Amino acid sequence: MRQKNIPKSIPDKIYTIAAFLLRGRLIISVVLALMLLFSGSCKKLKAAAGDQSALEALFEENILNRDFIVALATDNGTDLTSQFTGYHFILTKTTSFYNGQITGTRSGVTYTGTWACNDDFSKLDISITNPSVPPEFIFINRAWRFTKKAVPIMELAPWGSTAPKVLHMQRL
Repeated sequence: MRQKNIPKSIPDKIYTIAAFLLRGRLIISVVLALMLLFSGSCKKLKAAAGDQSALEALFEENILNRDFIVALATDNGTDLTSQFTGYHFILTKTTSFYNGQITGTRSGVTYTGTWACNDDFSKLDISITNPSVPPEFIFINRAWRFTKKAVPIMELAPWGSTAPKVLHMQRL
């Protein structure tokens, strides 16, 4: 169907070509918009990959292979900090930024276990089990979430729980 503003003297083929071009502009616009959208997301993926290596570097520089003490430990408002006096903890890097060995040492006695982090370093699992550990380690052996990463202090709370437990580990 012809529009009223197109003179009748224009052949039907030219009208068809003009209509096709007008519809084509819409298709071209959509294709260009999709290309811009996907090119932007590729930049985000590259930035995220760059951020991951930056997170790994920060974790390695500030946490791994460093000496930490318990600066604060509370369980339901009860201060447990004094139970950890004299302990030094080290999260050792192995071949990965995401897991390794942890040691807790006091008065020449060393307790060993494992630690693990998730890929965004928001979760820290601690499990010190060898040899049989003192009762205070029951408090430390759990999945923790970082509430604040203001090194030299790691501020932790239980992962997936609102239990009023707090663990602050200070780097020496």
